[in-house]
Amino acid sequence: MGSVGEIYPNDFRTNAQMDELLQREGIRRDKNLDYSCGAFDDDGILIGTGSSYKNTLRCLAVSGEHRGEGLMNQVVSHLMEREIQQGYSHVFLYTKEKNAGIFRDLGFYEIVRVENELVFLENRRDGFARYLKRLEQTRREGRSAAVVMNANPFTLGHRHLVEQASSENDWLHLFLLSEEAGPIPFSVRKKLVLEGTADLKNVIFHETGPYIISSVTFPSYFLRDEDTAILAHAKLDLAVFERIAAILGITVRYAGEEKSSHVTSLYNESMAEMLPKQGIRFREIPRLSIDGEIVSASTVRQAIHDGHQERIAFMLPESTKRYLESAEAGEVLSAIRAMDEARHY
Repeated sequence: MGSVGEIYPNDFRTNAQMDELLQREGIRRDKNLDYSCGAFDDDGILIGTGSSYKNTLRCLAVSGEHRGEGLMNQVVSHLMEREIQQGYSHVFLYTKEKNAGIFRDLGFYEIVRVENELVFLENRRDGFARYLKRLEQTRREGRSAAVVMNANPFTLGHRHLVEQASSENDWLHLFLLSEEAGPIPFSVRKKLVLEGTADLKNVIFHETGPYIISSVTFPSYFLRDEDTAILAHAKLDLAVFERIAAILGITVRYAGEEKSSHVTSLYNESMAEMLPKQGIRFREIPRLSIDGEIVSASTVRQAIHDGHQERIAFMLPESTKRYLESAEAGEVLSAIRAMDEARHY
């Protein structure tokens, strides 16, 4: 049996074999992959495969008739060597609950699970515990709330949500999605959020790190359809958030009302159902409307994409406006204008 090697995007024959193998094992190829590899039998037939996207392993499968031959170990070892070469020492994977034991035997440790659905694992025994310990240093006495946002870019709508939450609580823990999953880099989003909330002295800023990811890059290849994937992502995120909330003493989570995005709407419905079971209140805040127009980051991106940036200036805090009008924003504006779908990506 040959060694494990890369499957190149232009190797159409092997890619077809990979899709066939994944399909036989009940897996669809994930849309977010940046590397794939395969193990082959003596006749050149693909009998094991795995892929990665940044620091996550995805689409791992071994042909049914070759289980028990150590192929998964070979595939994961190959992918982990490449992850380290790419500078990723902290690696994550998501798998069906029934397969979690396989990956525990290969050196992965459970973070959280969604019963009867999926398990989230990492290759560090105390990775999540250390993250929680760092968060615990920011715990404050008094009523604490949370907001989780992407802020792509930070608008007056985001500001409205943060103002509402901070005014109703002693402390507000503001979590900004640190994953690079949109046209505006995290460093820019962080700068705009910090500048746009600098006057609110009870806001405590956090980067989400790798434990909360966007619906855009959530691995859904082993789930049967899009809505199932959205709900599974919500459940997983909320299982992670429950641990975070316990550490920080958070008793209420705020989110903006969403009617135009199916993904966000389903996510909010999940929060409304699940958070009270965790002892956390859910507050859905109506969207800010200015002169009859709802303020949203998607509208801002679309206007930039279409070359009508001046039309959405009223939706932006001065700090965001200054940035978008500066030479520094050139690459970001070009990236938004080049997007196929700027409103929902």
